[in-house]
Amino acid sequence: MNPFHRAEAQSRSHRGLRQASLPFLLALALSGVAHAQSTDTGNQATTPSNDGAQAKPHTLQAVQVQGTTSPTYSGGEIARSGNLGVLGEQDLMDVPFAMTSYTEDYIANHQAYTIADVVANDPAVRVGDGYGNFAELFVLRGFPLNGDDITFDGLYGIIPRQLVDAGDIGRLDVLRGASAFLYGVSPAGSGIGGSINVEPKWALDAPLTRATVDYGSDAQAGAQIDFSRRFGKDDRYGIRINLGGRDGDTSIDRESRRSNYQSIVFDYRGNKFRIKADVSHQLQRIDEGRNVVYLTGEGVPKPPSASANYAQPWSYSSLEDTYGMVRAEYDFLSNLTGYIAAGADHSNENGQYWAPSVDGNGNGTAYRLGVPYQNDAQSGEAGINAHFATGPVTQKLNLGVSLLNQKKTVSYTFSDSFPVNLYNYVAMPYPATAFDGGDPVVTGRTKLQSVALSDTLGFINDQVLLTVGARQQSMQVLGYAYGTGAEISNYRKNATSPVIGLVVKLNPNISLFANSIQGLSQGPEAPIGAVNVGQVFPPYISRQIETGIKYDQDSFGSTFSLFQIKQPSGVIDGTTHVFGIAGEQRNRGVEWSVYGEPVNGLKLIGGASYIDATLTQTADGANNGNTAVGVPKWQYNAGLEWAVPSAAGLGLNLGLTRTSDQYADVANTLRIPAWTRVDTGASYTTQIDARNVTFRATVLNVGNKNYWASALGGYLTEGAARTFKLSASVDF
Repeated sequence: MNPFHRAEAQSRSHRGLRQASLPFLLALALSGVAHAQSTDTGNQATTPSNDGAQAKPHTLQAVQVQGTTSPTYSGGEIARSGNLGVLGEQDLMDVPFAMTSYTEDYIANHQAYTIADVVANDPAVRVGDGYGNFAELFVLRGFPLNGDDITFDGLYGIIPRQLVDAGDIGRLDVLRGASAFLYGVSPAGSGIGGSINVEPKWALDAPLTRATVDYGSDAQAGAQIDFSRRFGKDDRYGIRINLGGRDGDTSIDRESRRSNYQSIVFDYRGNKFRIKADVSHQLQRIDEGRNVVYLTGEGVPKPPSASANYAQPWSYSSLEDTYGMVRAEYDFLSNLTGYIAAGADHSNENGQYWAPSVDGNGNGTAYRLGVPYQNDAQSGEAGINAHFATGPVTQKLNLGVSLLNQKKTVSYTFSDSFPVNLYNYVAMPYPATAFDGGDPVVTGRTKLQSVALSDTLGFINDQVLLTVGARQQSMQVLGYAYGTGAEISNYRKNATSPVIGLVVKLNPNISLFANSIQGLSQGPEAPIGAVNVGQVFPPYISRQIETGIKYDQDSFGSTFSLFQIKQPSGVIDGTTHVFGIAGEQRNRGVEWSVYGEPVNGLKLIGGASYIDATLTQTADGANNGNTAVGVPKWQYNAGLEWAVPSAAGLGLNLGLTRTSDQYADVANTLRIPAWTRVDTGASYTTQIDARNVTFRATVLNVGNKNYWASALGGYLTEGAARTFKLSASVDF
């Protein structure tokens, strides 16, 4: 083992406490300035007395961020609008798609560390780890969504691709279903079953200076500072600064994680001209992270103890991203607006990875894989929006162009294999390199361009809305050999992605909707681990049809939908280890989601989904009719938050997640069992010295249940161990 890594691991807890406290110390320094404005922040719940003096502090029912960028359902945790790409920011009752948008209040109240924590109660989403690394992989409607294909304010290629710190997220939009017309073709070829869009924390309407400290088992200490102000004439200028960090050992034995982020955003809101910009930096470090488990095809092992770690002491992953974007719009006329946006990301990753391939008894082999990786991407879009009436018919026209350029610089080293057992951990010395991919060179370039045009026609006073449109997409993907950089593949592909959607408003509270939309994926690249690593495949088209009903009762909402998605599929053959396109996957399903506050004092987020994921057109028909890998038929979620009437400021919450069994191979001979996880927690909001203070406590996986959470991709991701989270937030 590298002695430097061991010395670093031995001191990480103390260093983490020091580093994580820096944002909190900054908050204390700022508090002197902020205190002078504290009585006017809009976040204080003090009541003036009759003579103008401030009354004594009293206990609050809840603390919510004021001046959020979009209206919300009661409780402030679910937004009523979302970012729909070329269609822009839309009220979700007016669009023929299913989406749930989680606000920064939701993120804070659930003490989310990453995006996976944000979507934990979403019935349409499940989470696994990435192929051979620690990236979060999301499963929507039975199809994977890689971190590379998450949008940032509607732009691809900008957000960190493996892990995104939730402390820097202002809103998270989860779109269910294909989205080639809305956002364009995804750069990494995923997102067929749904998309995720991250909105930064834009400046709020009311001043905010909030400091938060948190602690998670076993020794994760963190601190954050959130500073927001508006200034100038009519508060036209806004600035928001977010700083945060967290470091220490997790609830997994010997695993340590460190993260920090910094972001600064600026916006200007004029009468005709508006502009907003974000510049961010994020660093993630994982030492001895528990890795995924591959199968030899000889049975499925029982999951080890929930806190067990089979990682080697020399394994680590270091992820650093510097990214940002700017978006501007101008009203040429009262009904004609032009917009332009651009963003960029530079990521620098390195790590020593390993993952065992085992049989049903946990015996197998593994090898070390070192991967230096750099990514540089530039993304942009521009367009116009117009709205007008043609007789009794209203029209909303959208015309937009987009582009993305991406360059990957990669290499690798392999070791020879060594024996492992999941249940009998043995620390191996650092394995010597047996195969070397040479110096890092450019191994891939992706160039995406598109033009989109749509028209939403409104009939009967906009009670019937018909959206028609198409996006003409151009893709060029180049592949280069490891070590030499010699070009080995180059293809161009043009495709048209149409959309048609219908919304019928039966009354102000109920809308029927339907859509026919495609997903267009850049052809996959055979990943490291496949014998044909680096081979680039042509793009493929998926097709979705969907219909459903939405209910909106101001404080509470619900969506019910039926859908079918057909998608060509690529897998690594378990025997030959060759990656290829193996046939077609047809997912038919039913989804139901609920969100908001159906009863005063009771917030609910949850629902259920059923998916029949069937393989068709497989090679020689060998697996026709089988269930697709890693797709559970049933998923249930229930997240409840109850404001205790007899104890002002006290809230209790309970989360239940149920996932049915999943197959780990296309032949359906390997299967992981169903699992259920229970989470619980509490919060208390009060005032201390006229400042809002919120205490939160959460216990994830209360029963410390050991289970395989995901089999997507044919490998296993083990569920998280019981984890305690504590936090305290103070508004200065």
